[in-house]
Amino acid sequence: MANPQRIEIDLTAQTLTLFDDDDHEVKQYLVSTAAKGGGEFEGSHQTPRGKHRIRAKIGAGAPPGTVFKGRRPTGEVYSVELAQAAPRRDWILSRILWLCGEEVGRNRLGAVDTMRRFIYIHGAADTAVMGKPGSIGCVRMTNSDVIDLFERVDVGTKVEIHE
Repeated sequence: MANPQRIEIDLTAQTLTLFDDDDHEVKQYLVSTAAKGGGEFEGSHQTPRGKHRIRAKIGAGAPPGTVFKGRRPTGEVYSVELAQAAPRRDWILSRILWLCGEEVGRNRLGAVDTMRRFIYIHGAADTAVMGKPGSIGCVRMTNSDVIDLFERVDVGTKVEIHE
C-alpha cells in the first residue's frame, strides 16, 4: 500500500482519519485533543488548527509504552507504578509524530508556532479516555493506534486539524 497522502484531525468528533493518495479513507482512530479546545497561541494549552505536516517521527522500534521526555526515551516503560508516582503527568508514550505548522501567522512562526509549542501526535496512558478532549495541546492516541499510524506515515505527511 502506498503511504497515505494526508491526515485529518477533527476536534469536534475527536477522530484522526488517514487518507490515501486517491483521497479514500484508509483508517479512522479515536483521539483525545486539548481539553481547552482549538487554539494556536503559545501557552494556551489548546490544539492548533489549520494545515500542518509531520516534521519528525520519533521512537521507531521502541517497545510499546516507552516513556519519552523532551523527545527522548527515559529508559522506562509505562506502568501502574509510574502512573501512581506521577498522577498528574500527561504521559508521552510509544511514538511521537512532531507537527510543524504550514500557515505563517496562523500556526507557523512567532507566538503561534506549532513546532515550537512541541505539538505532537503521541501515545497516552491507558487511563486517557479517547473520543473526549483531555490533553494539554497534543493529539493523544492509544499506544497500539499511534504505533499503527507511525508505521503508515512518512515525514512530510500533510495534517489538517479542524473543528
